[in-house]
Amino acid sequence: MTVHKFHIPVMGIGFSMDTPIKVAKYGISSVISLVDDSLMEKMRGFYCKKMNMPFVAIGKSEDDFRARRITSYLNLIDNIVKKKFKELRASSFEKGSEIIKYLEMLPDDSKLRHVYNKMLQTKDNETVKKMQNWLRENLFVGSIDVNIMTKLDKANFNGGKELSIEHNDGHAALRGFALSDLNSSIVLSAGINARLYSYMANFEDFYPDENGFLKKGIILKVSDYRSALTQGRFLAKKGLWVSEYRIESGLNCGGHCFASEGYLLGPILEEFKKHKEELIHLTHELFVTALKKRNKPFSDTPLYTKITVQGGISNSKEQDFLFNYYKVASTGWASPFLLVPEVTNVDQTTLGLLTNTKGEDLYLSNISPLGIPFNTIKGNTKDEQKQVLIERGRPGSACPKKLLISNTEFTKQAICTASRQYQNLKIKKLEQESLDQDEHENLFSKIVEKACICVGLGTSALLVNNLDTTVEGNGVSICPGPNLAYFSRVVSLQEMVAHIYGRINILNDNCRPNMFVKELDMYVDYLRKMVEESLKPLREKQIKYFKSFQNNLQDGINYYKNLFSTVIEESKSVKDKLLAELEKLEKELFCIQF
Repeated sequence: MTVHKFHIPVMGIGFSMDTPIKVAKYGISSVISLVDDSLMEKMRGFYCKKMNMPFVAIGKSEDDFRARRITSYLNLIDNIVKKKFKELRASSFEKGSEIIKYLEMLPDDSKLRHVYNKMLQTKDNETVKKMQNWLRENLFVGSIDVNIMTKLDKANFNGGKELSIEHNDGHAALRGFALSDLNSSIVLSAGINARLYSYMANFEDFYPDENGFLKKGIILKVSDYRSALTQGRFLAKKGLWVSEYRIESGLNCGGHCFASEGYLLGPILEEFKKHKEELIHLTHELFVTALKKRNKPFSDTPLYTKITVQGGISNSKEQDFLFNYYKVASTGWASPFLLVPEVTNVDQTTLGLLTNTKGEDLYLSNISPLGIPFNTIKGNTKDEQKQVLIERGRPGSACPKKLLISNTEFTKQAICTASRQYQNLKIKKLEQESLDQDEHENLFSKIVEKACICVGLGTSALLVNNLDTTVEGNGVSICPGPNLAYFSRVVSLQEMVAHIYGRINILNDNCRPNMFVKELDMYVDYLRKMVEESLKPLREKQIKYFKSFQNNLQDGINYYKNLFSTVIEESKSVKDKLLAELEKLEKELFCIQF
């Protein structure tokens, strides 16, 4: 049961590492990254000390340490949240109390909020007491969800011998969640990993009981309908049900960006709206067949499935349109919460950087060792430290965590392209080539631009909580989406929630385009850069790809022209402005030559 219309998606590695402790008691759901077990172990030690709870460290030499660390951390979070929620429920109905804070943050149209407002106007003490008891009994805690980026599933070794697949990073993280006490969901992002998905079938918590209850739910983060159907059917054949399809903009989001081939968010949402029942029906048939084969309980009625969306939403008007027209069940708000210190772990230096950022400071970079475009911000301390090392002739990271290792160009065992080992080998090879100065500098820059984000995205959690950073260093990478340009001040949780529901406005004075227009602008720019950076002459396959990309963007523009003209409820002047922006981007699109 959810009481809010929004959720807080995963942010980096450490920024939302303990967010559930801070927001779940208010009924707000959020997502923890399961990438870094060593960071979780440090945070577990921190919270055990803070809560006067026993702590026994799980060392790296111990059997199945990664999964056990994750299970232990998630169980700790669960225990703390339950304790805080129990205290909130028992708090008094007095101004400033925790239960009042919970109720006053609720959306205006919720039943709980309606009863609360009615209680405030009731004079009879006995009736007020009954209402208060009813409210206490009907509060719901927010979900403590977790995220696995499915591609981060590297093999692990012991004494030079490769361990079995269950000890791969992704598999161990999944096991850590599956064996935890949590009643929540796992968000699977970055596309299908057949081996990992198949491994989920080993854990009973992912199967429904005789009442259709799922202790562990599955959320697929997807970029289009076809991907959702493919992954949903694959899991259904294993007897695994997808409870939520979480649609994310390919470019207008934080962190890693999985750009589609020019498919835009509006048309994608339209397709889900039209085909949701088909998606449920096609997966349910396979789901029931698989459950029968496994002699597990099943129902002829499909389990509940919801469609949600995230990426670039900045005000309540856009959010309400997503609810009312596309019928989504919830929206994700991530980057703005980086400006809410009571929710996320952002150190003071980085917080200052975020509050003073301009639109041009937020950019789509190539710094990720995974070779995937990555939204970040200029001037972050991790990039500054990286540049100092380059100038000293020592580019690259010592690679203390080895979470993103994937390259085998020079070694049998994979190494990270942000590591000093890889960059030195790559530069040495570059020096042996006969290149002119400009070409040499260009290739050199591409080698050394990779940053150690598996460390950088977690360090802020250590700095905020005054934990040791000897191993990691104190450089912070941060990954806000482009819409952070329209938020410029530190706010409280209550203020941010009030903004999300349209009670107040915390946007700055920057001219903010419609979220759909902003994404389109990013895609046109993305296509332009891809064409410009491609080796000439273009191959026939490249030309075909670029043409398809361009045509898909044109289809999206045509879709938005109709949407803005006939569906969106705006004044004529606003509609004219939206259509003019589309015309401008359409011209830019067809100025791209290939």
